[in-house]
Amino acid sequence: MPKKTDPNSDANGERTGSASQVSPAPGNTAGTGTDGSASSRPRPDQTSPGTDTNPSGGASSTTSQSNDPAVGQGFTLRKDSEGFQVAVANGWNRTPKNGRDQVVYSQGDFELIVVPGRDSTSKYGGDPLTYQRETESELQPFRDSTWATSSGMRRIDVGGRTMAEGQFTWQNSAGQSLYVRNLAIIVGGHYHVVQVRGPEAERDEVTRLYEQASATYRVTG
Repeated sequence: MPKKTDPNSDANGERTGSASQVSPAPGNTAGTGTDGSASSRPRPDQTSPGTDTNPSGGASSTTSQSNDPAVGQGFTLRKDSEGFQVAVANGWNRTPKNGRDQVVYSQGDFELIVVPGRDSTSKYGGDPLTYQRETESELQPFRDSTWATSSGMRRIDVGGRTMAEGQFTWQNSAGQSLYVRNLAIIVGGHYHVVQVRGPEAERDEVTRLYEQASATYRVTG
C-alpha cells in the first residue's frame, strides 16, 4: 500500500518550514499536530524522580547539578558515558552502543534510541530536514516500508541550534505497527539523533517519552 501523507504536508508527505524559520523548541506542544499532546496517565514503571537504579548496561550516572534541565515525574536525567545526557523513564534498561553507534534505552515495547554524532555535516550536508528525510539510518525502515506514513516534518532554528523533527509510522518485521517520533540535531558539525519508538496504539505515551527526551538532550562530551 502506498505511503500515506498528512493532508497539510507537501508532495513528499512532509510539512517543512523555511530554512530561516524560527520555531518552538522540541518539547513544546506547538507544531506537533493532533498527535502531540502527552499522556498524563500514570505508568507502572513510574517512580519518584531520582530513584532510578540504572539497570543493565550501567554506563550512565544520575548525578544532579544546578544547571541540569528539569525532568518530569517518573523520569531520571541519565548522564551517559557516550557523551550526552537525556531524560529516561525510571526503570528502563540501557544497551551499550552497538555497531550502528546507537545507545538504546528500552522497556517493553518502547525504545529510546540515541545516536551521539555518528554522521557529519561535511558528508551529509547541513540541512537536518534533508538528512532526516533521505539519509538518517534510524528512519530507513520508514523508507523501506510499503505501509508507512509521515507528518509534522519541519526544520527548527532556535537558540543557535539547527534541528529537524518528524512523526512516522511503519510496520516492523513482526508486522507490528509502530509510531515513531524523531529529532535530528546538528552539534559541532555532526548529527545527533533522538528517536522514540512504540506501538501505534500508544501514540500518547510515545509522545510523552519523546518530549522529555528531546527537551533534555545535551551533548556533554
